[in-house]
Amino acid sequence: MQEEKRMKVKKGWLAVRVGLEDEEGGSHRRFVIPISYLYHPLFKRLLEKAQEIYGFHTTGPLRLPCSVDDFHHLRWRIERETHHHHHSKSFSIHSC
Repeated sequence: MQEEKRMKVKKGWLAVRVGLEDEEGGSHRRFVIPISYLYHPLFKRLLEKAQEIYGFHTTGPLRLPCSVDDFHHLRWRIERETHHHHHSKSFSIHSC
């Protein structure tokens, strides 16, 4: 299997697992995101929720309690705000 190759993440990037336990099959999807996301207010809220649900002691990639669709939307928002240097604090996503 190619699992070994997938484990390597470029410097400045972070592997995360996204998915909700109550989704069909409870499947999680792996994403690699820039470490800069950790400093974004929207992503910080998601990290706080992950800590409440999973705690700090998890093995493997960071688990995020968010649907894949909502995570795509979150990434889009962060990218858009990063490029426009505009931060909106009124945003929330359904499962995150």
